Amino acid sequence: MKKSADTPTDEDVTALCGRVWDILVPARASYLAGVSPHYDEVFHEVAQRTQHAGSLGKTDIAALVVWKRLSAQTRWVTALLSLPDTHVRAVTERAVTAVRDTTVPRSEAARTGRGIIWELPGFRTGDALASAVLTAAAPHRMAVYDRRVQHALDTLGLTLTPGRYGRYMQLLDNLLEHDAARADGWTARDIDTALYWTGRPDPAPSP
Repeated sequence: MKKSADTPTDEDVTALCGRVWDILVPARASYLAGVSPHYDEVFHEVAQRTQHAGSLGKTDIAALVVWKRLSAQTRWVTALLSLPDTHVRAVTERAVTAVRDTTVPRSEAARTGRGIIWELPGFRTGDALASAVLTAAAPHRMAVYDRRVQHALDTLGLTLTPGRYGRYMQLLDNLLEHDAARADGWTARDIDTALYWTGRPDPAPSP
């Protein structure tokens, strides 16, 4: 395919990814040093339950709301809690299956899972809670997205086009592909914590 003048070359992409990794690697180290090793225990517990159950229930979602420090004083919480847990699990089971499908690219799995979870109250706007649920479903494949991550992406000059969560996972794939061996063994989740730390509003160690 012919490249236009605005199409970045492979060299441009490699150079940009190199600059990004120069920031992400120390940011990840600072995150690990500055955040309690116990902070993610709630997330890991939900992920382990999801691994065995193949779905998330209302209790799991409530735990992730606390973990992400989101407000529970909103109408969607009432709407979600008014649904039978069997319905919530039926929807999340389909989303879990989607993000674990390794026969499709990570970005496509993310888009499919995000589209499914959209059916539940509280998941129709914003991606913070939805991405937390999908990452708990596939912690070694998906990643969390929130406003701090977006702030970091803006700062680093990385753009997300419409279809944000799927594009986000594609962007992380591109970074992992161009890591120049500086992030050997990193997962998409490792990148999101580095972005989270980079996008924090102040230097105070806040998870």
